[in-house]
Amino acid sequence: MELDIKSLIGEATAYDKKQMLEVKRPKSWLKSVSAFANGKGGTLIFGISDDNQIVGLADAEGDAEKISEDIKNKLDPVPTVNIEYKNVDGKKLVLLHVYSGQETPYYYIGDKQRLAFVRIGNESVTADRIQLKSLVLKGSGRTYDSLPSSYKFEDMAFSKLKSVHYKRLQRSFDDSEFVSWGIIDEIGNLTNAGALLADESPVRQSRIFCTRWNGLDMTNGLGEAIDDVELEGCVIGQLQDAVSFVRNNSRKKWWKENDHREELPDYPERAVTEAIANAIIHRDYMQMGSEIHIDMYDDRLEIYSPGGMIDGRLIQQLNPLTVPSKRRNPLLADFFSRLGLMERRGSGMKKIINTYKSYEQLAGYHTPDFTSNASEFHVTLWNLNFEDEVIGEITPDGGPLIQEFVKGNRDVVVKEFVKEPSKFTKEFVKASRQIYKLISQNPQISAVQMAENVGLSTRQVQKYLKRLQELDKITRVGGRKMGEWKIIDEEYEGFFDRI
Repeated sequence: MELDIKSLIGEATAYDKKQMLEVKRPKSWLKSVSAFANGKGGTLIFGISDDNQIVGLADAEGDAEKISEDIKNKLDPVPTVNIEYKNVDGKKLVLLHVYSGQETPYYYIGDKQRLAFVRIGNESVTADRIQLKSLVLKGSGRTYDSLPSSYKFEDMAFSKLKSVHYKRLQRSFDDSEFVSWGIIDEIGNLTNAGALLADESPVRQSRIFCTRWNGLDMTNGLGEAIDDVELEGCVIGQLQDAVSFVRNNSRKKWWKENDHREELPDYPERAVTEAIANAIIHRDYMQMGSEIHIDMYDDRLEIYSPGGMIDGRLIQQLNPLTVPSKRRNPLLADFFSRLGLMERRGSGMKKIINTYKSYEQLAGYHTPDFTSNASEFHVTLWNLNFEDEVIGEITPDGGPLIQEFVKGNRDVVVKEFVKEPSKFTKEFVKASRQIYKLISQNPQISAVQMAENVGLSTRQVQKYLKRLQELDKITRVGGRKMGEWKIIDEEYEGFFDRI
């Protein structure tokens, strides 16, 4: 048998089967042809029963002619296909290979209907409004982030982009790069990518909602949220602020060596950064009224982003270490890779898993989880220190913790762990986030202007500014009237140096 039918059957998304050719119900199989052409391609095999038994066809040649005729008459445009005969155990099969098309959407026309189908897992389903828009864009050779937006370039500021560009590439952002980077098109229109990179991004669905919940599950009522924040503006700044939110709501353990200390974070920052960056870059921005959600619980961190796998496959049915990276928003992906915020090539999921593997010797180690459906993608990162807290190894008086630790070379050592205390109140942390954002946008901003922006009294803002200065988080450069603020918080500003 030349063809390994069993291995093909296992590829659920790229395969469909029919026991026989249903001549009077062509939609029953043509919907799969439409879905394959609209997606990554696939194979439809005639002559296999529902329980995967090879039964063969009585008139394979006649069926093949009818298949070819129905595709030409009932699909628009006509996709590229190849019909192949196979003899398996003396039984004849017809294999219809459908290739991924560039003229999407490919419609089924019949029964007074004109429908486009997409492949979700092992099913061919009617494309919804958002999926149809994506197919139209694909067919025109465009992506959402490359389209002209409804906003004007001259109304936008890009100080965050320019600041990070200088920090990462050690050169100023030249005005000519607005075109070469795709922020504006050849005739000066601001693209959707440009609108997402603007300091005060007007794209409402680009927001990130971050919440630290009290316990292991989400419960009703704001009283159950320990901390929450809504992030908006430049997507690069959102990445920085979202990672900062996770860090501020995490705690570390460490033990002392002779000349340094070894830290054990709740969540590896590299994995957190990669997961959030991928959510920003690969999410479906055409889903209006949707946002990225970051929900932190005692034992895990969950990241939800709108939009499933771009080719319709389900990530839980695949090996995340070998899934190639496909870019829904290539301009955004290019911005992030140019700035070194993510790799140009390779799977972000692979990097997340490999980062976690550095801690697989810990008692609380769990491999990150990835799940998706037609409209959502979920990443779950597990708290590396949660198991220790659950079994009561943290001493009640907050004192040192004696614990066995298995090193990477499998040597067992006993260390005295210290649990990092919570330093700041929720109100101070929230105010700090707002102050950092305002300073990033306008270093010359005054306390009065800050108060107007954050909804606090000028006196309260001045108290926060003074405390941030005392903690060496910010500093004032120059005089009171002509000077400017500068963020020197190593944990916050050092983010771009650590990735």
